[in-house]
Amino acid sequence: LTLVHPFDDPHVIAGQGSVGVEILRQMNGRRLDAIFCCCGGGGLLAGVAAYVKQVRPDVKVYGVEASDAAGMTASLEAGAPVVLDHVGLFADGAAVKAVGTETYRLCAKYVDGMVTVDNDEICAGIKQGFEDTRCVLEPAGALALAGVRKHAAALEAEGFDGDERQTFVAVASGANMDFDRLRFVSERADTSEVRLALKMP
Repeated sequence: LTLVHPFDDPHVIAGQGSVGVEILRQMNGRRLDAIFCCCGGGGLLAGVAAYVKQVRPDVKVYGVEASDAAGMTASLEAGAPVVLDHVGLFADGAAVKAVGTETYRLCAKYVDGMVTVDNDEICAGIKQGFEDTRCVLEPAGALALAGVRKHAAALEAEGFDGDERQTFVAVASGANMDFDRLRFVSERADTSEVRLALKMP
C-alpha cells in the first residue's frame, strides 16, 4: 500500500490549490481583496495561496485556525514548523498537532496572515452560513467564514471607510456535522445573548 498524505504532499497541495483556480475564474478579473481558507495541516491554504499569488499577487490570502488548534499560526511566528502539545477538538476536521513541512514552506512564502477564532466565533459562522445558504457547515468548514467576520469587524473597529466596499471570499469546506452538536452550536452562536448569574439571598 502507498500512503497518500492528506496535506503534506505536492500533488495533494496542487489539487487543493485548484480551489484558487475556480475562485479566480468566477471572479473573472473583478475586484477581489482577500481569500480566507480554513487551515488544519495547511494543504488547502498552501495550494490556494501558491496559485493566487502567481496570477493575482494583489489579492491577499489569509488562513483561519481554531484558537485551540493554531499550529500554522504558531509555526509562522516561530519561523519553523512546531508541534503543539495538544489541540482542541471542536473543529476536529482541522485539528492537527503538526502542520506539514511543505505546507509550512509555501504558507511562509505566500500567505499574508493568519486569523484565529474561538468556538463561539465558529458557531456564529455556522449560523450565518445556515441563514445565508441553508447549508449546515461543520465547525472546521466554517472556519473561513468565522475568519471573514472577525477580519471585517477589525476593519470596522479601525475606522475603515465603509464607502469603499471590499470583496472577500471564504472557502466553506465540509458539512460533516454530528447532529448532537447542533444544540451546542445553536446555544453558542448568538453573541448578542448575555448570560447573567446572580446569587439569591
